[in-house]
Amino acid sequence: MELGIRSPVHATLFHHFSNSLLFPARLTLLNTTSSSFMATHLHVSSEEFDPSPSLAIGQHDLLIVGPGILGRLVAHNWRQEYSGCQVFGQTATTNHHRELTEIGINPSLKWTKASLKFPYVIFCAPPYQSSDYLGDLRLAASCWNGEGALLFTSSSAPYDCNDNGLCHEDSPVVPTGRSPRTDVLLKAEKIVLEFGGSVLRLSGLYKVDKGAHAYWLEKGIVESRPDHILNLIHYEDAASLSVAILKKQFRGRIFLGCDNHPLSRQEVMDLVYKSGKFSKKFEKFTGNNDCFLKCLFKHSNAGTTLVIVGTLRFSMISN
Repeated sequence: MELGIRSPVHATLFHHFSNSLLFPARLTLLNTTSSSFMATHLHVSSEEFDPSPSLAIGQHDLLIVGPGILGRLVAHNWRQEYSGCQVFGQTATTNHHRELTEIGINPSLKWTKASLKFPYVIFCAPPYQSSDYLGDLRLAASCWNGEGALLFTSSSAPYDCNDNGLCHEDSPVVPTGRSPRTDVLLKAEKIVLEFGGSVLRLSGLYKVDKGAHAYWLEKGIVESRPDHILNLIHYEDAASLSVAILKKQFRGRIFLGCDNHPLSRQEVMDLVYKSGKFSKKFEKFTGNNDCFLKCLFKHSNAGTTLVIVGTLRFSMISN
């Protein structure tokens, strides 16, 4: 049985989560060409399409910079909310332009270099795919017309907590200079916030066949300590949170996306084994010297994340 991608139904606060499923039976990215998923007007006639400055942009049209797993799910959810809107995808290469076109995303290498302005912009591209990540982010932010929302999907890595202690949206971040990885993320967040956009720090993205558990399963024996805390959020839930924040049109806010159920590495792999969905068998963790991480929980502190969205549908923890 394949799980389709559905928009959440039950409204709740952003800091309340469900733990309804261990894993979906199988995640399908809906590479269908059905009329319900296709864009109303596809302007892409070839992989070398050059964006026209005269292209009409509607009030609910969305630009996704980095339409990978998360970006495609965002596109699908967005079109569920705004039927007939256009979704544009900026990519680093033309390798996936044909499949993006087939699922209703207008792809180009040059959307952010055209003179177009978009009411909604989400930047999902990871730093390792760009030689000038901050420059690319500035270009994307400059394509926002200021009317809808601008969102950058970041990581929970900047939080300065490495002792398995409690961490939430307002927790301190690591100082500049400690890590090149967090330096890039914090600089990127600063750019977006200065433009008036918002930041969504996501923890441990995963789906059935992608995430830390899949990597450890492939290795079999991992030289890391088993009691290290891992924070998780399913790709589908991350997409739902992203769309909810875009729809609310927040300005200058930082949000944290996690499933509120921190697990140790060993607990994660125990759940993988108990699920019965994997043919490979994980053997063990053998390390004892690497540092702990952080226990991410969302809190309803006044003025932080009171975002009304649908209940998160996935958790590593079963009922």
